[in-house]
Amino acid sequence: MSAEELADRQTETRTVRDALRDGIREEMLADDRVFVMGQDEEDGGSFEVTAGLHDEFGFDRVRNTPISEAAQVGAGVGAAATGIRPLVNLSFSDFIGVCFDQVMNQAGKLRYMFGGASNVPLTIRAIEGAGLNAAAQHSGTVHSLVAHLPGIKAVAPGTPAAAKGLMKSAIRSEDPVVFFENKTIYERRGPVPTDEAFTVPLGEATVERAGDDVTIVATQRLLGEAIAAASDVDDVSVEVLDPRSLYPLDTEAIADSVKKTGRLVVADESPLSYGFHAEIVTRVLEDAFWSLDAPVQRVGVPDTPIPFAPSQEDEVVPDADDVRRAIRRTI
Repeated sequence: MSAEELADRQTETRTVRDALRDGIREEMLADDRVFVMGQDEEDGGSFEVTAGLHDEFGFDRVRNTPISEAAQVGAGVGAAATGIRPLVNLSFSDFIGVCFDQVMNQAGKLRYMFGGASNVPLTIRAIEGAGLNAAAQHSGTVHSLVAHLPGIKAVAPGTPAAAKGLMKSAIRSEDPVVFFENKTIYERRGPVPTDEAFTVPLGEATVERAGDDVTIVATQRLLGEAIAAASDVDDVSVEVLDPRSLYPLDTEAIADSVKKTGRLVVADESPLSYGFHAEIVTRVLEDAFWSLDAPVQRVGVPDTPIPFAPSQEDEVVPDADDVRRAIRRTI
């Protein structure tokens, strides 16, 4: 969260991992309909985000599932349709291909097909991102696929505060939310409000760094890379905005920033073609075209699977240097 948003709140420093766990735990304490399921969740699940929750809440609230993403999400949809609030850990986001029917045709369309008579308060955790040499099937960033689907909300926090606040809002949502977590930022630290009433509304962006010359819309890991790049470009005042929610998207906040700066860089780890970058650019062209003083620049992954070899992975995964070059191109 921005310094302005945190100014009037008591905070503590937390990692993204701890902030996610805090948000899940608080919602489980507040609502006994919330339960967690997924592979190895009784032992903390993927990257230990849910560590300790099984000891506290027991098998009825935190349970392991077979290695079947279709079964996990399908069971989650069914449970949500009865009024329970499941939190399903899909583990690596690449595996959404295994259960795409359950996500797209069941979770996303059930409420519409029943005329609003049945809600689907389902949250799906999907862990994505490259940088750990985990090879092509465990390193993709696929959130553009999900954000495109009608009936699904998609979020992708870049800070500990956003991680906790969005997790609480996702669990409370009456619609399905796919919660994308970048695996390389679990240890990112930052201030998080301590009061249990704190949430981050779905669809609300925040300015993480104010500036006047260039707007960078940056997500997840690249939020940190964008802030680092912005601090290292001489004589250029860079504004860095974290959308936090991919859908619904805070178009107004993005357009307002571009109207102030006149320049735009979009930094997102997904492949460059037909994705989140294009959506941001299109909305800015629709709402702030006459404010642009230079062509828009994009920073992302080339249209390729993520390589396993470290040197090749480094070649395709963007970093602060790529963001810095994009800033200079706009100037």
